[in-house]
Amino acid sequence: MECDHELTELTRDELSGIEREFTRLKDKCYLDHAGTTLYADSQIRAVQQCLTENLLCNPHTSRTTEDLIDQVRFRTLRHFNVRSTEYSVIFTSGATASLRLVAEYFHFGQSGSFVYLSDNHTSVLGMREIVSTKRIVPIIREQLIPEETIGTENALDADSLLVFPAQCNFNGVKYPLEMITEIQRNGLNGYSRERFHICLDAASYAGTSFLDLSIYKPDFVCLSFYKIFGFPTGLGALLVRKDASDLLRKRYYGGGTVKIAMAGQNFHVKRDSLVERFEDGTVPFTSIVSVLQGFDTLERLVPSRGLGRSSIKRISHHTFLIGQYCYRRLEALRYPSGGEVIRLYHDTKFENRSLQGGIVNFNLLHEDGSFIGFAEFAYLASVHNIILRTGCFCNPGACQRLLGLTDEDVLKQFKAGHVCGDANDLIDGQPTGSVRVSFGYMSQQRDVDRLVEMIEKCYLRKTLHNGISRTQIVSSYKNHDQPRLKVICLFPIKSCGAFKISDSWPLCRKGLKYDREFVIVDENGVALTQKNLTEMCLIQPRINLQTKEMVLSHPKMPELALDLRMLSNKGRSIKFCQTKVCQDEVQAVDCGDEVADWLSLALQTSGLRLLRQAADEVRTFQHSTKEIALSNQAQFLLINQASVRWLADKVPDWDDLGTEPNLDSLVDRFRGNLIVDGVQAMEEIGWKRVTIGDRLEFAVDGPCSRCQMVCIDQRTGLKTVEPLRTIAREFKGKICFGIYLSHSAFDLSSPDEIFLHCGSTIHGTIE
Repeated sequence: MECDHELTELTRDELSGIEREFTRLKDKCYLDHAGTTLYADSQIRAVQQCLTENLLCNPHTSRTTEDLIDQVRFRTLRHFNVRSTEYSVIFTSGATASLRLVAEYFHFGQSGSFVYLSDNHTSVLGMREIVSTKRIVPIIREQLIPEETIGTENALDADSLLVFPAQCNFNGVKYPLEMITEIQRNGLNGYSRERFHICLDAASYAGTSFLDLSIYKPDFVCLSFYKIFGFPTGLGALLVRKDASDLLRKRYYGGGTVKIAMAGQNFHVKRDSLVERFEDGTVPFTSIVSVLQGFDTLERLVPSRGLGRSSIKRISHHTFLIGQYCYRRLEALRYPSGGEVIRLYHDTKFENRSLQGGIVNFNLLHEDGSFIGFAEFAYLASVHNIILRTGCFCNPGACQRLLGLTDEDVLKQFKAGHVCGDANDLIDGQPTGSVRVSFGYMSQQRDVDRLVEMIEKCYLRKTLHNGISRTQIVSSYKNHDQPRLKVICLFPIKSCGAFKISDSWPLCRKGLKYDREFVIVDENGVALTQKNLTEMCLIQPRINLQTKEMVLSHPKMPELALDLRMLSNKGRSIKFCQTKVCQDEVQAVDCGDEVADWLSLALQTSGLRLLRQAADEVRTFQHSTKEIALSNQAQFLLINQASVRWLADKVPDWDDLGTEPNLDSLVDRFRGNLIVDGVQAMEEIGWKRVTIGDRLEFAVDGPCSRCQMVCIDQRTGLKTVEPLRTIAREFKGKICFGIYLSHSAFDLSSPDEIFLHCGSTIHGTIE
């Protein structure tokens, strides 16, 4: 759908020009500009040109570099409509570092107070730990009302600090900046003898809104440049009003910040200017200089249009209109019964852009009014290539207030296992967080339409159960009198296709021999998975135990045989890779250029390498003592074929495929090692131990939490919405299917290999 011109401040030509700058998005829909906005292609080319055409030296050495840094300070202040005679620009590693700097060095005197708005970023809450006062007070929004008057003739005993955000990063509500002057002049209710200074967290606000420091004059302003330009990351600034400079009493000093320092005596004299005193050591000068290209790019892609329509003001208007459109479309969604689909968490109705930024926050509801977990929604969004944010967004105060969570609720959720950033989205039916979508200058109406269409497709489409008979997926396997191990599946290369065994296979201390022993990494050493490259499932490894070979096949490539005896530690250099899935640093052996080139051609991705876990590498999952290879968290995954058949019957329609997949292809999606048949559907959920055959006993380590990989057809690499949507619905948001197993009660140290045999009986024990 084309963008409706009436819904944007930008012209069609401007939108087309912006779109050409972000071709790397391809079919992705990016809705996390509050997390970070995106950098433009031409911006990075300009940065590269600047770095390659100029000799940028340490600014303590080069006047040229120092001049460029001063130019960035000038452009930064101009962006906020203020001069260097009023504010100083101190470069930091981000808004968090700026807040910490204020917390460490603000001088409260004997009785000053540290007051902060509850709806603040976690970085503000962290200030409580290091401020030099014991008077620490949280306040709610309604308390941000200044006294009617204190009067300058009154004696003020203490300097106090108030910290609040210009815009809430949770739902985009903007706080009235007019109160800055009022609070500085008249104080806060209940603090009649304290002079208040304002620290404004502008990180979220400045990304898409104009902060005019010629009108609103907080004492300290914290910001991050990647929120505005997308690049460089790890760079922010603290803007300090000149008449508030003396409130920061810095003790530590580093290189470049003193006029003189003596090694034999504890004597030094700090430099005069605030910036020179506070920027210890060598600043990240190449990153700082890159901010110039950020300003240039922003002003070129969204040019000023006369008086009162600067680039940032036009961006503010544009993102507000897109956010308003999103808010209203979500608000209008209804189930056939009339029940709401979306629970919005907002303080405004998106009626005034001076009070609301381009952020929309919500949760989804089932038709019966119960909550849908944000993790489920995030998985489905990922299947549709929609990038958004879920959780509490490092703003626990706003999350609690808007979700109606008491302190007792939060502690209860924590005791139940929920921590910040995890996927425990529902506890006792109550949400632990929400979904946030946010917009930048490159966002368009079609991004919102795509989000809404995904919600309609996944949650509003009528099921096919209403009087329509469905063809049951019939097992191609015969029934047995006793449950049995039907198929053993081996995944020699992590996230690639399965090697299926129908007879027997040896065990090792890590699980199945050769299972997930190899991993493909990109040129940065990061492990690849089907989550970011679905075509990996088309690579089919086969292991020949007699010849000790692994043969790789791909529909468009000749087969490649690898001698497993050659791929050992001997004679090869050891490399390290970081597997993102399990966050472990794995010592591995590079398998050579031939297979690297084969993989790069097969997956159409340059720079790939195949690594094999080193023979002496010992890796365990979390606090367990049981060894695992490169699997996520267990030695074995058991999938009950009857449970897959049961689940398939619950799927209302396979609209992505047009026809229902057969049972085997559905079982493949769950990527289990041990496929069992003859067990009643979902019976395995209650098992505590599993015995295969007469003597091989396994402990059940718990259910397997599923992700969007179950939505990838392992025979084609195509993504579908199902069966993840149905799993989440049937299990009330707990996206689990299959059980993890580990060795138990049998000895693998014997020189004789122990084999698992297909056809062996399965005994599940409930304790």
